[in-house]
Amino acid sequence: MSKHTPSPRSAATGLVGPDLASLAGLLADGTRAAMCLALLDGRAWTATELARHTGVAPSTATGHLHQLVSGGLLAEERQGRHRYVRLAGSDTAEMIESLASHAPLRDTPVRSLTDAHRRRALAHARTCYDHLAGTVAVAITEAMTERSLLTWDYGPALSEAGRVWLRDLGVEDHRPRGSRRAHVRTCLDWTERRPHLAGAVGAALCQHALDDGWVIRRGSSRVVTLTPHGRTLLHDQLGITEETLTSPDTDAF
Repeated sequence: MSKHTPSPRSAATGLVGPDLASLAGLLADGTRAAMCLALLDGRAWTATELARHTGVAPSTATGHLHQLVSGGLLAEERQGRHRYVRLAGSDTAEMIESLASHAPLRDTPVRSLTDAHRRRALAHARTCYDHLAGTVAVAITEAMTERSLLTWDYGPALSEAGRVWLRDLGVEDHRPRGSRRAHVRTCLDWTERRPHLAGAVGAALCQHALDDGWVIRRGSSRVVTLTPHGRTLLHDQLGITEETLTSPDTDAF
């Protein structure tokens, strides 16, 4: 995951321990935390875009980004004269999403009807880096569990029936060769406070949902909306109710 500066050696033991305080310090600043949350959409952003998103001056954003890159939470990409940043990897994204799920919810003023619609749409269905999150993702995870496609005997795992189900849908359920990523894991959803599917299987299912037209992205945000095809498929395959699958703000964007 992130490559943080190790803590000094203990004079008594000679051991090097993880510098958790250094990691916490990176996210203790509200602007840096907001940047990391924005980057959960999986895209690469410029410093100017992140400055605009967080409401700070470009020079201030650049300083924060330098700290996040140096601390290993973000990776830098260059294309010609342009500099982009993205989350360092899927494990970093899952860590940030998990921290967000444990953080207290803070009331923020709703500035417009469009803003209210967007918040409800974000809670209903969104991407969390490379997997689905929100009400729909939690419903998928619970339905897979009820149908014994997921087992929880030793943590979340695909059953043989789950492997067959994914294969029949056309979803590859194995990790990319050489990847150390968990095959199946869950994230505690920060809006639902219940787990949704993550790991290599969660990423593969999300990509298939986008490629096969179950969901469509809404603008440049993390919001996705289920299509009629996606609602029908998830209802027929997993028995998820139409009420759960229908966004309250389908026309908000």
